[in-house]
Amino acid sequence: MYPAVKISKINKKYGNLHVLRDIDFSIGKNTYFGLLGPNGAGKSTLINIMAGLVIPTSGAIEIMGYNVSTMWRRARMSVGIVPQELVYDSFFTVREMLRLQSGYFGYGPENYPWIDQLIESLRLTEKSGENLQRLSGGMKRRVLIAQALVHKPMVIVLDEPTAGVDVELRQVLWDLTRQLHEDGHTILLTTHYIEEAEALCQKIAILDKGRLVALDTTKDLLNRYPYRLFTIKFSEDVSARLEAFPESLKKLIVSLKKERITLKLHREKEKIGDLLEALISAGIHIVDMQTDQPGLEEVFMALTGEHSDE
Repeated sequence: MYPAVKISKINKKYGNLHVLRDIDFSIGKNTYFGLLGPNGAGKSTLINIMAGLVIPTSGAIEIMGYNVSTMWRRARMSVGIVPQELVYDSFFTVREMLRLQSGYFGYGPENYPWIDQLIESLRLTEKSGENLQRLSGGMKRRVLIAQALVHKPMVIVLDEPTAGVDVELRQVLWDLTRQLHEDGHTILLTTHYIEEAEALCQKIAILDKGRLVALDTTKDLLNRYPYRLFTIKFSEDVSARLEAFPESLKKLIVSLKKERITLKLHREKEKIGDLLEALISAGIHIVDMQTDQPGLEEVFMALTGEHSDE
């Protein structure tokens, strides 16, 4: 059985600039997959190669078993891509544009019920007769999403779909993609909103400087980060009493706010019981404490050395 997407030793160079270096991984069918990385990591270039818009220097990509370069008609029938940029034709209404897009893929009036369903799901009903030029940026992005789905592709690529959009559209999009995933579609998401990837994706690849630095299930990626945050609340302002803290504890402090400190603890090296005992021995009274497990944001930072752009 072939995977939904197979990326084989993809390299892309622009002169001396090596944008992608031996990218090699597969995405299984009916997987909600995240592709993460800082700006300039090569995510959009990889997606453009999948779309047939950029020719790789070497390597190959297959979508639903079809080579993007040699079997491009079938490959493009199998994928729908929502780009970052707002691209639209100002001469058409929403419904006209979607019907035209449907025709590009060989569909006729038999596909109109699906178009009507997309319009309703993306809450475009009231705007379906409007000229695209008159729509707000958020509404135009909804139309882009509908365009990518109009031919019912088995692989759906979302390239930063929620960048700069309102909360309502974000929720509409995630509700729709969750339903499409339940119906058997493969979803490939790139996003700078790390919490979205953590909540939605089953498996994640992380690119950095054109290289694949991580590929794992979301759960196993989270387990890679060996630290946890331990917050302690005291009965007094301890900022003036730091000299009473043991040196071994001072170096673990990542946040200090009067009656509250947060420590970054290694799961195996620093034991909570030992820290509490040291504080009690120093005569510092503890009121409350809380442990927070790391999220994907911390894993991303550890692997790339950068914050997400949220």
